[in-house]
Amino acid sequence: MKPKILVTREVFDETLDYLAQHCEVEANQQDAAYGPDVLAQRLGDKDGMMCCLTDRVDAALLAACPRLKAVANIAVGYNNIDIAACTARGVMATNTPGVLDDSTADLAWALMLATARRITEVESHIRAGQWTGWRLKQWLGVDVHHATLGIIGMGRIGQVIARRAAGFDMKVIYSNRNRVAPEIERRLNAEYASREDLLARADFVVLQVPYSAETHHLIGAAELKTMKPTAILINSTRGGVVDDAALVEALKDGTIRGAGLDVFENEPRLNPGFLALKSVVLAPHIGSSTEATRRAMAMTAAQNLVTALSGGTPPNLLNAEANQKR
Repeated sequence: MKPKILVTREVFDETLDYLAQHCEVEANQQDAAYGPDVLAQRLGDKDGMMCCLTDRVDAALLAACPRLKAVANIAVGYNNIDIAACTARGVMATNTPGVLDDSTADLAWALMLATARRITEVESHIRAGQWTGWRLKQWLGVDVHHATLGIIGMGRIGQVIARRAAGFDMKVIYSNRNRVAPEIERRLNAEYASREDLLARADFVVLQVPYSAETHHLIGAAELKTMKPTAILINSTRGGVVDDAALVEALKDGTIRGAGLDVFENEPRLNPGFLALKSVVLAPHIGSSTEATRRAMAMTAAQNLVTALSGGTPPNLLNAEANQKR
């Protein structure tokens, strides 16, 4: 008998075709997010779950779904999943690292360039029919080339972001929980710095850390005051890493020059203060949103789930201890 699974959000046809070869599939192709009660009801008789960052997998859900053996997240981040609770119940949890590194790095650069050159501002100006002609001092931005790029979080995606900086002749400094290997520093031409030193020196600060209790409000009012008044902050990692209310105030009073944001606290209910600011570029959490990357993410999650339910060890297993518990 095939294991029963729930796919909580709309995925691609080839993903469902692959899953159907191995599992009995219930799929939410209407793409309406399930609330906790509905999710628990639909998962009650399921062995596996393929979910997204919009789905909260916590102890209460797991208690309501005793058959559940595996949770496959279609994301590299997994702050929507209580890993400890999964491990306690012997539920394997997986993510999709690697396949989205380049696309997410591209989006960080898009935000950097758009903020530096005020692209959303000037496009709105043109669309409103307000452009009357060229002027020497019109829409002055800041240069990206030869600037200092500070990356907080030098994991896979952080390193891809740093690699692209060579094309702009930028100086790269980074802060990380642990210093990366010397050969990586040499390859990226990157200098290790404390977080405080990085914030004080960088023209562009790019955040690339996972969200956790440790990184909650990693950038708040004090950190923003440490930055240059000409600096630009880029958050393309997870909402909650930045204190959005503090950032709104910092942009209002000119503590920093601008910000490019793909993620927000309490998204999609972003802080309304951002909407009144011209110095911020806003995107709706699209870091990995290219067709090729999202297809690869969905298939990676599907393969993780099938492997887990077939008695194997998924390549992207987050809690190896879960197998010992079950």
